[in-house]
Amino acid sequence: MLDKIDLTTPAILFSTISLIHVAYTNRFVAISNLIRSLKQRYADTHDAYIVEQINNLRKRLYLIRNMQFYGIVSLLSCIASISTIFFEKNYAAIIFFAIALIALLISIIQAAKEIWISVEALNIELNSIEELRSNLTEVDDELNISQNIKKIGHVTKNILRKDSEHKD
Repeated sequence: MLDKIDLTTPAILFSTISLIHVAYTNRFVAISNLIRSLKQRYADTHDAYIVEQINNLRKRLYLIRNMQFYGIVSLLSCIASISTIFFEKNYAAIIFFAIALIALLISIIQAAKEIWISVEALNIELNSIEELRSNLTEVDDELNISQNIKKIGHVTKNILRKDSEHKD
């Protein structure tokens, strides 16, 4: 087993965790804004797809919270590892570094789950668009039918008018 750890090892992980945490925060802000806009859309339309999106976003928020939590645990463990290296407590530094790696791994797994669920959210939105398109097609078909019925009515009226004029 490793009996000594260098200061650069947790320092590299420290910067990586910080960048990942910024990305997680950006995802959180984007989802917060999306939730606010969906709330307004639901108030206006009461669309069932919005309810599906809200349920999906609830799962994603839970995962983002966990991603951020484990990222913070990893960051704190990194700081503890760096601190214990300064005090030449190599065994403790290795343990804190291992905890940082495990927490980072859990955080990244949570991020992968969140990405998976975000793809489901996009599929819900695509289904909503397809339904709108199909509804528009049905409306177009209904308009075409009613226009054709009007044309038939006009043609029939003209035929009957001509027929009555010939009888006179």
